[in-house]
Amino acid sequence: MVYGIITLVKTRSIALSLALLLIATFALSCLSTGIFKQQDEALAQRYIQTIKYRNLIIDLGNGVKTNAQLTLPAVGKGPFPAVLLVHGSGRTDMNETAPMNVKPFWQISQYLTERGFVVLRYDKRGIGANHIISDSNVWGNATFNELKQDAEKALAILINQPEVDPNKITVLGHSEGTMIAPRVAIDNTTKVKNVVLMGTVAQNLGDIQYLQVVSIPLLYAEKVLDHNHDGMLSVSEANENPVFSGMVGNFTLLLETTNGTTHQLNPKYNTDKDAYISINNELKPKLVAQVDSLPAITLGKKCTSACPIWVRSHFALEPTLSIIGNVSPKTSILILQGENDTQTPVQQAFLLQQTLIDKRHADHTLITYPNLGHVFYPSSEWKTAFGSIQQSVLADLYSWLEAHSGLSRSSVTTTSTTGANTSSLIQI
Repeated sequence: MVYGIITLVKTRSIALSLALLLIATFALSCLSTGIFKQQDEALAQRYIQTIKYRNLIIDLGNGVKTNAQLTLPAVGKGPFPAVLLVHGSGRTDMNETAPMNVKPFWQISQYLTERGFVVLRYDKRGIGANHIISDSNVWGNATFNELKQDAEKALAILINQPEVDPNKITVLGHSEGTMIAPRVAIDNTTKVKNVVLMGTVAQNLGDIQYLQVVSIPLLYAEKVLDHNHDGMLSVSEANENPVFSGMVGNFTLLLETTNGTTHQLNPKYNTDKDAYISINNELKPKLVAQVDSLPAITLGKKCTSACPIWVRSHFALEPTLSIIGNVSPKTSILILQGENDTQTPVQQAFLLQQTLIDKRHADHTLITYPNLGHVFYPSSEWKTAFGSIQQSVLADLYSWLEAHSGLSRSSVTTTSTTGANTSSLIQI
C-alpha cells in the first residue's frame, strides 16, 4: 500500500514536471521566436536602400575621359539640391582615397545623399580607382587650369541630371579643391549657389610649401628636439625621430656615417662639421633650398606625385586670397577647418575670413575644429592622422547646406558640444 502511494506520487510528480517542462519550452520557443524576429528585423533595417547610384563617364575634351559616380536619394523624383565634390592635390580618385583606406568623398556623398542631396564625384584626369595612374601622359601634363576646367565640365553634367534642381547647386572643394571651387563659382555665377571650402588654401603653392617644408619642421625642432633650448639639435636624434622624419620626407638631413657609428650632417650643410645641427644656420638653409627648387623641377621618366607642369602652373596663379572677394555676394560660402591641420594650417582659413569681412561678403561662415587635422580626423599639431571624418563635421556641413538650399528655414547651428569635437562658429 505504501509502495502504491509512493508510486502514485512519483507518477504525478513526473507528469507535473513534464507539464512544466512543456510550458517552459513553449514559452522559451515563443520568446526565442520573438528575439530572432526582432534580430531579423533589425538586420533587415540596415539593408534598406536609401541611396541609388549612377555611373557616368565625363568627357574632359581632347580625347580625355574620366569616370564619375552620381549618388541620389532612393525615394522621390526630385528635383533635389546637388553638390559637386572637387578633390585635393595629388593622385586623387573620386573617393579621395587616402592612407589607411580613408575615403572622405565617399563618406561625404553617403551622408548628404541619405539626407536628400544628389552628389557627384569624379576621378581626376589620368587617375583611376584607388588613386592609380591610368594615363601617365594625361596625368603628367595636367595643369591647374585644366583641373579647374574639369570641375566645370563635371558641374555641367551635374546640372543636367533630371533629378537635380539647377538653382540649388553647391561646389565643395577640399585642399587644392578650395582653390578651384571659388574660381568655378566666379566664372559660373548663375549656376553656383553655394561654395564649401574644407582644409582651406588662401595663399599660393610656394607659401604652402614653405609652411610645410620649412616653418613646421623648424618649429618642431625648436619645441621638441632642442631640449637645451640652445638652438642646436642632435643629428642622430633628428634622424631617428619618426615625426621629424615624416615632416622632411625625401628632404632628408643627408647624413653621413663615420666609422659606422657617428652621424654627421653632409658637409655642404654642416658648416662646423660636428654632430649637432644649428637650427637656424644649418637646418633652415637646407629646407629653404628644397622649397626654392620646386619651380625648377624637371620632368623625369615618370611623374608620380608633384608633376613639374602642375607645379609651374600653380606658381603662375594669383592666390585665392586675392580673388575670393570676386565671388558673387549672392553666393554663400562655408569654410570648415581643422585647427591641427599641418597641410593647410588654420591661419589660411583666418586669412580668407578676414578678406571676406573686408569685402563685405554678405553670407559666409567659418567653423574651426580643435584637434582635427587635414581630413577632419583627430590629429596632433605636428602630424596628420588618417581616419573617418568626424560626425560633428558632417552634421555641421549638412546643417549649413540644408539652411542654404531651401530645405529649411532653420538657422545654422553646430552639433558639437565640448572637448575635441567642439566647433567654433562665426556667422557673418
